[in-house]
Amino acid sequence: MYRIVWEFDADPRLTVEFEREYGGDGAWVTFFRRDAEYLGSELFRSAAVSSRYLTVDRWTSRAAYEAFRAGFAEEYAALDQHCATLTRSERLVAAAEEP
Repeated sequence: MYRIVWEFDADPRLTVEFEREYGGDGAWVTFFRRDAEYLGSELFRSAAVSSRYLTVDRWTSRAAYEAFRAGFAEEYAALDQHCATLTRSERLVAAAEEP
């Protein structure tokens, strides 16, 4: 399994919208569900900073994720640009495959 972990600092005024887009029924999950190799996502809110979040996206393999990104590059970029309006920062924490 391949996991990708992102850290976001959401705009504190837009946390409801952020949670809607990145949550279990949000735009990202809906987008990723187009691919059978996508296994799911989780959204976590920091206990220390209420506008900080982690997402964990799970795919069957790195190759599957990369194929999806390549096949839907324009749509991915458009959704990423739209969701960037909800955040102050975004950082890739880790991308790792189980040994």
